[in-house]
Amino acid sequence: QEWTVENACHITYRDGTPIPQVTDDEEWGNLTTGAWCYYDNDPTKGKLYNWYAVMGIHDNDPNTPNKEFAPEGWHVPSDTEWTTLEEHLIANGYNYDGTTTGNNIAKAMASTTGWVSSTNPGSIGNDQSLNNSSGFNAVPEGNRYNFGSFLNEGYFAIFWSSTEYNGGLAWYRNLIFNDSFLNRGYGYFKLSGFSVRLVRD
Repeated sequence: QEWTVENACHITYRDGTPIPQVTDDEEWGNLTTGAWCYYDNDPTKGKLYNWYAVMGIHDNDPNTPNKEFAPEGWHVPSDTEWTTLEEHLIANGYNYDGTTTGNNIAKAMASTTGWVSSTNPGSIGNDQSLNNSSGFNAVPEGNRYNFGSFLNEGYFAIFWSSTEYNGGLAWYRNLIFNDSFLNRGYGYFKLSGFSVRLVRD
């Protein structure tokens, strides 16, 4: 696998169709199509995308083909591809304690700055200078909730997968400042705003 080491930041689909920027909380919470925003609507911060953008759902016509989110040669990783990355890092000694079993790869994936501090052993926020041995460089840009509000800057780095869980939910991965593991979940709605990484075709 070859992964991007920066979060997606484009504002068009592959064919040049704009992905709308949505700043209003109520408008964001009613979306059923792709959109992006800056965290806190602050252009100095990272871009967050809802899952509809990740899947190229650009209108409400079921007969219209979906767009491609990623540039040519890349795609949004599936849940399985995230698992492949996780297993590769564990097997190759990227756990904070050097073991090759269990999931303690968070420090190896997290950026060396920007995280809330923690005293938990092996956590991202504990001695951040030791982070990012894998080069993945996950930055804690936080997220936007389905109802529009922003939270968790400095606490979370959370990334979409392309894999649906059910009609309203999709799988994601996240890193948390006071944990040592890469977390897998599906408990946020598709119209939440998360960071996105890409993997080469």
